[in-house]
Order: sequence, then C-alpha cells, then structure tokens
Amino acid sequence: MEVTVITNIRRKVLTMVSKMAYDGNLPDHVYDVLQIVNENTPRTRCCVHKERAVLKERICVALGVNEDMNIIDAANKATTEPVDRTQHVIAVLPEACSACPVNKYMITDVCRRCLTHRCMNGCPKKAISVYQGRAHIDYDMCIECGNCKRACPYGAVVEIARPCENACKVHALHTGKNKKAEIDKNICVECGACRGACPFGAIEERSHIVQLIQAIKSGKEVVALLAPSFVGQFGLKVQPGQIVKACQELGFASVKEVALGADMTTISEAEELLEKVPTGKQKILTSSCCPAFVATVKRHAPELADCISDAVSPMVARSKLEKYAHPGALTCFIGPCIAKKVEAREHPDEIDFVLTFEELKCMMDSRGIDPAECEVAPFNPASSADGCSFPQAAGVSTAVKDYIRDNHPEVEVDSLKTLYCNGLDECLGALKDVEAGKLDLQYLEGMACQKGCLNGPGALTEPGLTRVLLKRFAGTTQADSAGKIEKAMDGVKHVDMERVYLRK
Repeated sequence: MEVTVITNIRRKVLTMVSKMAYDGNLPDHVYDVLQIVNENTPRTRCCVHKERAVLKERICVALGVNEDMNIIDAANKATTEPVDRTQHVIAVLPEACSACPVNKYMITDVCRRCLTHRCMNGCPKKAISVYQGRAHIDYDMCIECGNCKRACPYGAVVEIARPCENACKVHALHTGKNKKAEIDKNICVECGACRGACPFGAIEERSHIVQLIQAIKSGKEVVALLAPSFVGQFGLKVQPGQIVKACQELGFASVKEVALGADMTTISEAEELLEKVPTGKQKILTSSCCPAFVATVKRHAPELADCISDAVSPMVARSKLEKYAHPGALTCFIGPCIAKKVEAREHPDEIDFVLTFEELKCMMDSRGIDPAECEVAPFNPASSADGCSFPQAAGVSTAVKDYIRDNHPEVEVDSLKTLYCNGLDECLGALKDVEAGKLDLQYLEGMACQKGCLNGPGALTEPGLTRVLLKRFAGTTQADSAGKIEKAMDGVKHVDMERVYLRK
C-alpha cells in the first residue's frame, strides 16, 4: 500500500497505543501520544492546535471508541470494556475534514466567451448568467444536474467531486453539516475504499488493538488466524514460520491458517451450488466470502439477497473450527480487510477480534519485534493450494469448480456459468444486469477490492509481490483442491457452516 504522511501518523498512533496497552499505563500516558505533533515537527495543517485536535480524534478511533470522547475517558473505556460492536467501523474525523471543494461544477478559464451560451440556455434553474461575456454559476440556485458541463462545446465546465465520494461506489458519502463529509450508514458497505482516498486523512477505521492486548495480557487463550496473504506482508525474504514466531512473541497462544477455513467454505458453497441452482430451487448463487460484497447485495440489490450463499466465510469457518477444538479460546482474524470487522460485528459469538496486517505490524513495532530477525517456527500448511489462493482474482470460483470436478465427476464443470467481479463497480453492474434478466449466470463471485483481497486497505505490500509469494507458498500445500483436505472435509461435518445472521 502507499505510505503517505497520513499512513505514518496512523501507524505512530497505533504503535504508541499498543506499547502503552502492553506496558499497562495507557490511561495515564495517553496524552503522550499528542507529542507526535509539537512545535518542532513539520506542519501539515494550519497550526499545531489544529493538528492536535485531529490527533485526538485519531487516538479515539484507534482506541475503538467515539471520536468525540475525551482521550483519557476513551483510554479507560478501551482498557476495561470489550469491543463495542454497535459502532460503525468507518468513522469521519470532523476536525480533519475541512479542505475539499463543495461546488460540484465550476466554469474554468477555458471559457471562450462564446455567443450561443449553451451552458446558460440548458440550465433548468437559470443558475448560469453571463457577465462581460463570461459565464458564471450562482451556487445558491445550482442543483448540480450537469447540463452545463454536457452543453459546453469547449469543455470549460469541470465536475469536481470529493475524493471520498469518488471512491465510494455505493454513494454512501455526502456533504453534511458544516459542509463536512458524512456517511449514510444505511447504504455504506464499510469496504474502506474512502479511507485511502481521502487526501486529508479524515476517514479512519476503528481498531480492536487495545481490547485484543488486554485479552492477551489477562492470560486468555487467544488464537491468531492469519489470512492467506500473510505470506507476502513482511518482505520477500521473510518466511511464514518467522511471521508465526513473531505472532507468538506478541502473546498469541497459537497461530492458524484461515486458508483451511477457505477449504471448508469451498466445500459448503460448492455443495450448495449443486443443490440449489441446477435443480431450479434458486436461479443463481453468489459468493459469501467478502463481507462488503454481501452487504452490497443486501443493500443495493435486495431482490438477490436470498441468492447469497448460506456458507460462512473462511474467517468464520476457521474460527468456529478452532472454538470447536478448543472451547473457551478467543480468536483474532488478521488480514488485509477492514470489512471483516463488520463481519465480526455480525458474528459476535464466533469471532472475537479482527486486525489488519497494518495493525499487526504496529503491535510488532511496539514490542520491537521484526519478523525478518525471528527464528523460523515449525509451520506446515494445512490447507489446499486453492484455499491459499482465495484472495486472488477469481480464487473462490476456481476453488469451487476444482472441488466439483474432483468430487462430482457427473457434473460438467466447464458448462457452469460463472462470473468474477473485480471491485464494487463491476459487482454493482453485474447485480443490476442479473436483476434485469440481462445476465444469465449460475454463480457470481464478488470482491469489493480491485485485484481481490491482496489489495485490501489493510495490506502492507503491493498485490503483485504478495501474489508471487502466495503462489510459491501454495506450492508447498498438501493438495491442490479442498476435497482432498481431510481436516476440511471433517470440519464441515463438525461445525455449523450456515451464517448465523440469516436466522435473525
């Protein structure tokens, strides 16, 4: 991922908060985090006071609480109370949101003072006037219909949208009170695209990092569940066993692969596809692995909500298997995805914490742990190559087809009508076409992030590097497809693979 000034500030906050949580002095020393900004540091905003006002909101979000709390109260709440699962994961920092233009259309100096005045004639609200031959927009009257932009023969009218609004494909962001960004929580799918798009760092996700550290320090058995793309997050030469060792040094009781959960999801989803679609019980089945895609279907294509696979995601499947084998254990998913925190909110009894790879790195930095310098812990992949490849483009549909090919030879796999959607733009287009009957499909795999989970907002490295290392890692697995992994086949028999919130 791109490392900017905002990225560095976010990581400094998370690292300092983590260190204080481990040291047990967070409430007493949380004000020390404000020293990230002082009179001697370079100015990124108008003054040190403005920067600290933004930093206070950022600290609260890092503590997983409301951004308007007093930071001492926030620190006390974070260290004494469990994760607040009622909150929206994505938060706008009002103090940081102040510099985006709000007028959607502007007339530039390209205006040639033409005589036809098509921009003015085409305006339904007569918001455009001509003064000394130059067109001007009365923004009190403008309804932002875009007619002027389309009418101008010189392209002199430009459309200016907030970067966060451009990044949000479901149009959940809008200009609210005091012209600051607001999120419509009824339509937001919490994918996190807006966080990376905002050039002022005014959008962040809440963290579970302090609550996780408190659980580890209390002596509870906390199991780290690493998403498949973990192999590419800490450098080209860092071995998987070194990352496992680093996690153990952080206090995790054990470290397990989510890729085994991907195999379990593959088995369940493939069997569901064969049971429902060819038999006519259901027109189409959509994947259920990406929580932002699932939310997109439910909120923006509700007619297809019943077509979402009943199978839990790999994260939940692996967590349920771990809790089945070790009752009382707490589980922490670690991956590139912000939306997984939303899924954890919907599965409160099945997944306890969620971290991004970025947050994991901050925890390591707070303890002075460098995976590249750790010894190599024993680690053998327990999943299939297909399970490891879930985060790649079309990884889920490929795994489902391979399972059907190996375990249902009577099915002509190549005749299955499947489609992979890369990013929410493609997902929304495909869902709209399916609803309208323009697209004949049996299985639709949707991923909210461009280039799949490898390009998630919580990743540390570019997806190209991760893809290379993941392919290498997949070559060390026991088998090529899920049906050949005995532990996965047994797992779907022992745990309930149906999403619990479907019953609510």
